[in-house]
Amino acid sequence: MSTPTFASTPERILQRLDWHVVRRLDGLLQGDYRSLMRGYGLDFADLREYQHGDDIRYIDWNVTARMDAPYIREYHEDRDLIAWFLLDLSPSVDFGTVAAQRQKRMVLIDFVATLARVLNRNGNRFGAVLYDGRTQRTIPVGSGRIHVLRTINDLLNYPHLPRAPFTDLTPLLESALSTFRRRSLIFIVSDFISAPGWERALHLLNRRHEVLAIRLWDPRESELPDIGLVVMEDAETGEQIYIDTSDKRFRKRFEEAARRREAALSEAFKRAGVDALSLSTEEDLVGAVMRFAMRRKRRRR
Repeated sequence: MSTPTFASTPERILQRLDWHVVRRLDGLLQGDYRSLMRGYGLDFADLREYQHGDDIRYIDWNVTARMDAPYIREYHEDRDLIAWFLLDLSPSVDFGTVAAQRQKRMVLIDFVATLARVLNRNGNRFGAVLYDGRTQRTIPVGSGRIHVLRTINDLLNYPHLPRAPFTDLTPLLESALSTFRRRSLIFIVSDFISAPGWERALHLLNRRHEVLAIRLWDPRESELPDIGLVVMEDAETGEQIYIDTSDKRFRKRFEEAARRREAALSEAFKRAGVDALSLSTEEDLVGAVMRFAMRRKRRRR
């Protein structure tokens, strides 16, 4: 796959997002960005009895055993929140509509730039780890508009691998687990097309940090159009096969496989206790973020 040409500069991307996305989110959320970012700190504040909908990770099991009822540990909010973006830039994220610049990679860039801008505007800092299935590169924690622009620039210029062994997300998650000492907000932005086994590392990471999974997908990954005989290429390995998309039975099997994969991902996130946002290449970013924020807000009531 050839490297797509992105006409926009980091400055233009940020201007577009500030005007069309961040500004709209400001109006819709009315400043309540805690719907997305809980911002729990590490300073113990108080104990109270568990209420339905509370996060079970904050149950104090020693007190619960003594009182014969579940109790929650509350913490002072850490206003100097540190967020990390764990970014999957493996070959499969280059799938999408090239002409419209709506590959999963561009959706990833828009999401990261938007959330980075929101974090900075609320006095918080962020860093990022860029992972292509082979190597990792870290953008250190920082703040300010220049830091956001630098991050966008690094993402735009990150090499596009033509093909690679099947991506394994486990090293990325295990690296975060061993490296991030301070409790942080972690966004894992990926299509989660990965070798199996990453679920355990995700569960362990979520026990130490506030983890949100942002799953990138394209509608053409779950439903094939009837366009006759085509060549399909595995974005990860480069393997090519001929398929007949006019075959209704084949299209049905394809859709059923996609549904099974979706169900398996949902179950993996559920077991790990991680909230997940599915972000489509054809979906309005504001609508997706708002839906996610409102769902998280309802769960905490």
